[in-house]
Order: sequence, then C-alpha cells, then structure tokens
Amino acid sequence: MWMGDRRGHLVDWSTQRWVQATGRRISIADHAWLDGPVGRPEGIGAAVFEEYAADAGLRIRRGSSGLLPDFSCLRSAAFDPASVSRAVAEFYEETSEYVIDAWSQWCGAFRPFGSALAVIFSRRLEQLNVPLSGLETSRGLTSRVEEVIDEKSGDLKFTAWIRELVGTGRVMYAGAYSTCTPPNAEGPCVRVVFPLPNGNATVIMRPVANPDGSFLLLSAGDGFGSPGFYFTVLAAPGQIWARYLRSFRETIRVYSDREGDVRADHDLTLWHATALRLHYRLRRAQAVSARASR
Repeated sequence: MWMGDRRGHLVDWSTQRWVQATGRRISIADHAWLDGPVGRPEGIGAAVFEEYAADAGLRIRRGSSGLLPDFSCLRSAAFDPASVSRAVAEFYEETSEYVIDAWSQWCGAFRPFGSALAVIFSRRLEQLNVPLSGLETSRGLTSRVEEVIDEKSGDLKFTAWIRELVGTGRVMYAGAYSTCTPPNAEGPCVRVVFPLPNGNATVIMRPVANPDGSFLLLSAGDGFGSPGFYFTVLAAPGQIWARYLRSFRETIRVYSDREGDVRADHDLTLWHATALRLHYRLRRAQAVSARASR
C-alpha cells in the first residue's frame, strides 16, 4: 500500500517506526560514524547513488577505483595491513578491475525467511536481493564501482559498488564503502551503507589479519557504538534514529587461492545460527580474458 511521497509503502513505513520505537535519536554531528547515504521512498535500484549525489551536491567519478583508496587506511594497534596477502589488498584497492562469480545457500529453517524477504522487500526495493538459489547467479554478476566526490573540496565521500544479477537484471547489492572508527572500536573499520527508503542499513566490520594471510571482517560487538549491524531512519535535518541489531552478524573471510584468484566466504548469522552462506570468486578481468583466449 502506497502512503504518499513522504511515507512511501506501508511495510517500509512500519519498519521505520519500529526503528524509531526501539532505537535512539542521535545527532549526526556527534555520531559521524553513522552518517551515510539514504534512499528515496520509491525504492533504491541501480541509480541510487547518482540520485543521492545530485541531491547532496556531490559528483560521481568513474574509472579505475577500489572499495578502499589504500588498504593501509585500516592500520591500527590491533591490525597490521602488511600481514594480509598482497593479492587480497589489491582487490580492495583496485576493485573495478575484477569480475565476480557468486554462489549462495540458505540454511535450514531460514529458507522461508529468505523467500519472504525477497517478496516483501528486496525485489520491490531493488536492494539486498540475496539470491534464493545458486541458479540465480549462474549467469554471473555485473560489477560497477564509482567514487562519490565532494564537489567543493574534491574529497572522496565513499565508493559505491553496485552488483546486478545478469540473469534477472535485479540489483543484488548497492552499497557505499568507506571506513569509520566507532567509539567502541580499537581502530578503523570497514563501513558498508545500503540505502533504504528514508534511511539505510549500515554494517560496520572490524578487520582481522589471519596467520595464513587471509583477511577477516567481523560485524559483531557488545552494543551501540561497536562494530555490527545498524538500521537508521531520518528523524530531522542532521538527526537520525538508529537501532543496533545485536542478533544479526556477518563474517567475511577473503583469501587468495592456488590459481591466484581472490575468493571470499561470507556467512550471515541470526541469533548465532547460520542463516546464509555466500561464496565469491574475484578475478582480474584481464586474467579472465587471457585464459579465455588460450
């Protein structure tokens, strides 16, 4: 049910009121680590960051770019970027040069939850379209990486990564990548903001370097101000309602395989039970073309 240009769809408006009722109202100036792009009530889609940039006085810069301008920006007393495989670091610094293959598996009782999420939210919004089966990704993904720049200062605000399912044309993920340091974190974290109507879903992940050179990202913490999953909703100019969801966690392990490709194992858990597993193969486009021509 459509409730007008300001409220949007009833189901979205109801979710936003839940965030308002169970979260906290905060000032963006005091909590800049939760500042991120929001979506329009009509939905998200592949053009969400172009629309956001136009509204916010920002500009899109296309070309070779990575999710992080420099992997070393994550350095802290708790994390040494040099301990991570160089192949993994290169993926984060040169993401636009890679092509993606993905596989997914919903686990046990969470399969109906995935289907309900798709019907009620994801397909309509064109956002967070997690595949319901491996066949949905069998024809591959497109990957578009764009830098969103402050028009006046020239500073990088965030890097947009839009992935679409080739078979259906649906947006799988439209995320804004940057770093931030929440109050209860030991150092810089990777922040991914997924715009939603009148707000967003923000995942803040703590970096870990494993002894084997693989890279681990953990979105888990003890509460508000820690790495983890947040829903936010616009409250007033410069203010949002923010809800920390302790029960939802993500783990991403990124590593280099024997062929030199980068791979990632992505697990999502709800109440400590694994709900969804995703696996990605990340290959340089140039290497893929060279192999195909042999």
